[in-house]
Amino acid sequence: MDQVIAKVKGNGKKKFFKLLSDQILFDVSLQGQCFVEYNPDHNLDEDSWFKIEQFSQQPYCMCLLKKDFISSEYDDLHKDKFSEIAYLCAIQGDYYYFQKITPSLFVTRKMIVFGEAAKLENSGRRLVVNAMPDAIYQKESDTLVFRNLATISSIFKGIDELYKEATKEEVKAFLDESFVELSGDYGVEKVSKPNRKRVALAMSTLDLMSTEDRDQILSYIQSYCEEKLKFDAENKKFEIKSDEELKYLLYGIEQRFYTTPIGKEKRLANSVQTLRLEKSV
Repeated sequence: MDQVIAKVKGNGKKKFFKLLSDQILFDVSLQGQCFVEYNPDHNLDEDSWFKIEQFSQQPYCMCLLKKDFISSEYDDLHKDKFSEIAYLCAIQGDYYYFQKITPSLFVTRKMIVFGEAAKLENSGRRLVVNAMPDAIYQKESDTLVFRNLATISSIFKGIDELYKEATKEEVKAFLDESFVELSGDYGVEKVSKPNRKRVALAMSTLDLMSTEDRDQILSYIQSYCEEKLKFDAENKKFEIKSDEELKYLLYGIEQRFYTTPIGKEKRLANSVQTLRLEKSV
């Protein structure tokens, strides 16, 4: 049986309530869509979703998804609680569709409704359902798919840990690396939020590199960034005096630069994805 339940705000013992029964809230198919392991520096294509597999084993998975849904365990949502809805969850077969609710989705103005004839309605509050949910959980494959981490962070508490930024100490440790030479007044305090995120990724990448790999990556960066970064070949150091220069160094560590086979044009990949067959959700 298809059900729509609502999570309400507040500190009450009961958090979830039944809103609708025998209703299909989202008519969404994931057929033909692409699924990418979550990476905070990846820009999704229009037909792509981020995915998290084995989601029920993650610390930010809610109890609702870890057990079978039994409709009788939930009370109906009383009308005085409508304005307190935090998000909706539509259970449709094996799929759980989530939509975050914001004040802008409550409509109170007059509306012209088109049926067999046009008529003016001046009814109570209405709640807008988006054409596309914010997240979809497929119970059989135990996979959550979504498009925007910030949107679902209030639904799945703690999931924003996936958006890792380097701490001040970690940024300092990176800038103290032997291949970095700071110049001018640039330092830890001037590293931007996007670059702190890239530093976290770069540090994970460097941890997996041998000394030989590190030497190779420095040569690779220098070959693509001669006009962007000043490189001291003798001391194997890049001079970094701005956030823009740090960004190019970090992109280099992630091997974002490439040359087209036809035309030999040097390019920077805005985001990358490992090529492999992806399972359907």
